[in-house]
Amino acid sequence: MDSSFWEILSKLVPAYGGLGLAIVSFAAATILPFSSEAALALAIFSGLAPYEAVVWASFGNCAACLFNYLLGYGSETFVHKKLDSSPMFQKLYRKIQTIGWPILLFSFLPIVGDPITVLSGFFRQRLWVFASIVFTLRIARYIILAYTFVNV
Repeated sequence: MDSSFWEILSKLVPAYGGLGLAIVSFAAATILPFSSEAALALAIFSGLAPYEAVVWASFGNCAACLFNYLLGYGSETFVHKKLDSSPMFQKLYRKIQTIGWPILLFSFLPIVGDPITVLSGFFRQRLWVFASIVFTLRIARYIILAYTFVNV
């Protein structure tokens, strides 16, 4: 990714405080390989109160997770038409349907978490189950990180 993009994202937090943190956290939870954890640390070390940082980061990150879910949900019909005859797709589909909601317990992890949020929509997991598990884990992660950053 272009270095000027990184500069823009890293300047959003000190310049716009909580709103900048929410924007960066949203971007980090989509397809952009950016660390919302680093943005949270930057916000706290820049003077944003830890509880405010947790609220803003959680808001941006959870909004992006919902966006990912809806993206997967909306693309399901199109993708099924294209991949329905693929044996590998059928195997993955059966595996996800068998595992069900427990796969969401990994949704807070870096790298694998964001694709899980897209696949959850694609495989039509219930929204209330998705939101309650994913949002709780994401918020808990930020609370733990903020506590760690404050006590360093």
